Amino acid sequence: MRQSLTIFIALLCFASSWGQKPAEIGLITDNDLYTSPINDQYYTAGMEFFYRYLSDTANDKLAKKIYDFRVGQYIYNPQSVRAEDINVNDRPFAGYLFGEFGINYYYTNESILKLNVQGGVVGPESGAEEVQRGLHTIVGYPTVRGWQHQITTTIGAQLGAYYSHKVLKNRFHEKVDFHLLGELNLGTIWNSASVGGMMRISLKNNLHAMYDSSLHNAVLNKNKESYKQHRELFLYLNPNLQYMQYDATIEGSHFNDTSPVTFPLIPFRFNAEVGVKYRYNNWNYSYSFNYRGKELSNNVITGFYYGSIQVSYFL
Repeated sequence: MRQSLTIFIALLCFASSWGQKPAEIGLITDNDLYTSPINDQYYTAGMEFFYRYLSDTANDKLAKKIYDFRVGQYIYNPQSVRAEDINVNDRPFAGYLFGEFGINYYYTNESILKLNVQGGVVGPESGAEEVQRGLHTIVGYPTVRGWQHQITTTIGAQLGAYYSHKVLKNRFHEKVDFHLLGELNLGTIWNSASVGGMMRISLKNNLHAMYDSSLHNAVLNKNKESYKQHRELFLYLNPNLQYMQYDATIEGSHFNDTSPVTFPLIPFRFNAEVGVKYRYNNWNYSYSFNYRGKELSNNVITGFYYGSIQVSYFL
């Protein structure tokens, strides 16, 4: 993780020196403990550092184009953190360390297209075991046992696409609006597709257009004074149905069968996210409650949930 942060900081410095463009820097941290002090299982923690900046565009149909750089780490555990006995591993231990580059297109009709490419690694090289042991030591939680059973080394190469389209725009747009969403991921770590809906509910003033809203990270503006003039506070709901064709953190690598614990997938899952976003001056905050349906086949595992916190600053 330290190496990833070094790379991220180097990219940030390069991007900053490349031009004084409007930019945003921030942190996303996921943890199941953000929803319950006794909940510590499955997708147990994640962290992403990101830097994004506003690019020029000459397309009349395109309100904004934003480039996004990030590094992150995801950590997965069985239900019990004391899983030295391989028979109590109802989900494999796994860690994923990655870097990502994305391009986000925000259209004047309030549609959104996001494209990204990822490179990384699943396995001991992800550093997930060391990070989790350190976090548990800091907060006084029990030592995690069982990482010797983790998914073995798998190189990550991913392509992703996300599309959002506003619907019922003539009837609902001031305090509430609705959107249809689709997402596709292809690569050596995940192959998945999902469809769903999104609803925004304003808690202060009228809703901003999607190309100026923090919902999909579109706040960046050439007029930096607008950050002080336009505040946001809204709830959002995002239920979706996902089809997962492959997950290396559960099934192991496409390229070897050396992982000591693997399971077959349950391909169709119901997922949901409910959150609140608040933007004031140059600061942007959000919290979300995330539910994930049952992912794999055994007699023990259940659906699970976790919380996500994001803090960012507009440069």
